[in-house]
Amino acid sequence: MSADRHDGRMDDRPADPRRTAAQRAGDAAETLAASMLLAAGWTILARNVHVGRYEIDLVAVDPGPPPALVVVEVRWRAARDFGLPEETVDHRKRTRVRAAAYGLLDLGRLPDGSRIPRLPLRFDLVVVEPRVHGAGEPRVRHHRAVF
Repeated sequence: MSADRHDGRMDDRPADPRRTAAQRAGDAAETLAASMLLAAGWTILARNVHVGRYEIDLVAVDPGPPPALVVVEVRWRAARDFGLPEETVDHRKRTRVRAAAYGLLDLGRLPDGSRIPRLPLRFDLVVVEPRVHGAGEPRVRHHRAVF
């Protein structure tokens, strides 16, 4: 899925049947995170950007103040049996996300060919957890400038 940068709507391509249930849950978490950021006035520039061997979940612009180009890592966990979702972003993951972001900046363009805005770069983390006791909305936490 990708975002239309002009009106903020997410496109509705069918899910890939080859993806596992866990991958589809992660896709849904990314869609929820993108929708939450759009509702807050952000612009989603790209989703699931591959730079070499690495991937960036979301590339967005936070209107600020101050405005920033934001690389967003989205984490989904169905349970806390092995700790909080935030704890899964270790130094290896941070290194991979940074490498992807700097590689993208070196390219100067997004996958659709549009130029990357010249704004300060920031790395955010959005965590999505399931509903409490199966009722209500998923819990979403947005951590700014986490690495």
